[in-house]
Amino acid sequence: MAKIAVLQMNSGIDPQANMAVILDAAKRAAGEGARALFTPEMSVLLDRNRARGGAWIESSGPIEASEQLAQCAREFGIDIALGSMPVMGDGGLWANRSKYFAAHGGIDADPVTYDKIHMFDVELSTGETWRESSAYKAGERVVTVEGTPAGRLGLAICYDMRFPALFEALGQRHCDTVAIPAAFTVPTGKAHWHVLLRARAIEASAFVIAAAQVGKHADGRETYGHSLVVDPWGEILLDMGGDAPGIGYCDIDLARIAEVRAQVPSLANARKIPD
Repeated sequence: MAKIAVLQMNSGIDPQANMAVILDAAKRAAGEGARALFTPEMSVLLDRNRARGGAWIESSGPIEASEQLAQCAREFGIDIALGSMPVMGDGGLWANRSKYFAAHGGIDADPVTYDKIHMFDVELSTGETWRESSAYKAGERVVTVEGTPAGRLGLAICYDMRFPALFEALGQRHCDTVAIPAAFTVPTGKAHWHVLLRARAIEASAFVIAAAQVGKHADGRETYGHSLVVDPWGEILLDMGGDAPGIGYCDIDLARIAEVRAQVPSLANARKIPD
């Protein structure tokens, strides 16, 4: 049984202020006995103004933030699963990158990283328009982290949750837990957030930990919140609601995974569908 902490945030356009929230949460969560802290997508910087945000992304900011997080994990003895932050990628584009900082990592140890694979390009009936692919390069690798307090951890980010093939791949890698940090819009959150996350947990026969952004943000957007922890049977163990930021706690019982996979051995029974 491992106690984990989930940080629901209202990140804004000031990276230093956002970092202060994350570092304080890590210290507090460690003091409560949590062995890992999970944060939302774009924890360190949430800014739809690309000129303003780009000044930080293209500076030394992301490197300095990573150094602070690695030091914090070591100092307080808690793993930090940073949902994501924007960093410089290839070809002049940025990357939406998750980073996993292990508490036992050495000073020179690099975090495990995952770049969001699926880009959110859409025009909503509310008038909102999103074109992630115009600024961000899509990731190309399925990534897992070995030996975390929550077992073998698969990494995904927000819009990835709509693509079952990724979760089939994570299931075939026998992930115990999948992190799906998000900054979900309110209309789609109300319609799909809970049902999609429960489905992904059931499909992968794994726990899902989904730390989320919440509320009205400094850049003008509004996010749904409802950070969740879902067990392999699809039962919701934690729902932090859609009203405010905060820290939630949940116990991850890895023995539950074997119980569910014995009852519904879908991973073992899966067959390749003919073309």
